[in-house]
Amino acid sequence: MKRAAIVLAVLGLSSCGTESGRVYDNNDLQLLTSYAAKELCSCIFVMKQSEDFCNAWTKAAPDIKTWKADYAATAIDTQAGLFFSARARYLGRRHGCVLEK
Repeated sequence: MKRAAIVLAVLGLSSCGTESGRVYDNNDLQLLTSYAAKELCSCIFVMKQSEDFCNAWTKAAPDIKTWKADYAATAIDTQAGLFFSARARYLGRRHGCVLEK
């Protein structure tokens, strides 16, 4: 009985990693720009902090992102390299900042 439980546990654990989820091509830069856009947007428009504070708060190592705030559209645009960019927009108190596709 104990041996059967161990075998079932091993089979269960071995099947955990076989699901295919969302795949990020070139994930480091893609995730960096998306994370930075969302966090900078939240810092500036939700927490109402200064750009200098928010830039230091979202600093990554190595810090290769560039960003700009669009106060008219309440949005943040980030870029890393030539091909990776993201935009997060503040939608209001209820929804906060969300990434645009």
